[in-house]
Amino acid sequence: MSNTVEPRKETPPSVPPENVWVSLICNVALPGFLLGWLSKPERLGPQWGLVAGLAIPIGYGIWDFFHRRQVNLLSILGFVSVFMTGILGLLKTDPFWFAVKAGAFSALMGLAIPLTLKTRRPLVKQLLYNDQIMDTVRADAALAERKLEPEFDAVLRRVSWVLAISFMISGVVNFVMARWLVTATSGTPEFNDQVGKLHWIEWPVITIPFLGVMMWCLFNFLKSLTRLTGLTQDELLRQPPAKDKNPQPWNR
Repeated sequence: MSNTVEPRKETPPSVPPENVWVSLICNVALPGFLLGWLSKPERLGPQWGLVAGLAIPIGYGIWDFFHRRQVNLLSILGFVSVFMTGILGLLKTDPFWFAVKAGAFSALMGLAIPLTLKTRRPLVKQLLYNDQIMDTVRADAALAERKLEPEFDAVLRRVSWVLAISFMISGVVNFVMARWLVTATSGTPEFNDQVGKLHWIEWPVITIPFLGVMMWCLFNFLKSLTRLTGLTQDELLRQPPAKDKNPQPWNR
């Protein structure tokens, strides 16, 4: 019998989860506070107050990307939205265009989800059926073995339309809220204060309900996938790598 010990294969490092509380503070709490507090004429003024308030979420987005090394489509859209808010504010545009910007990103996402179904990388797969969330290789093999790829495509289409409609509704609500709350001309302290209030109200009115829809879609998608593949949820969901309690010296 050979005494040779096979070296252990290294498992790829898992993507660290985002800290929800840090994300809320950097993307909602601090921008909303700074936009209103620093925009006073006796402090930084409207323009530099806007820059300071928007620098927090932009800086956090850049740091989070380099820290976790993961591209998140929704984070990119949020980053671009914040950047466009700064541009519109510095250009002193009519508040109507800020409302258009507020609703346009969600509406475009709603249109893009069903339109990308026939492409190599449908957005619905990037949102729900990706390697960070599920063991897609195992699921694809099970679907191919059972010859149920057409049924799986039908599930993807149903989920895509639910997500598309929720994005479109979110875009309409964003536009209406921005028109209602943001009435001052950009580049003024009143504009920055109103944008800060909008950041606060967006979470309970838009973001949290939308995340609820996302979780509902993920739950139903996973339920359909377990039925089609015959695999359990534990087998489908990506599991964190087990820690080796007794590492061997040659694997260190």
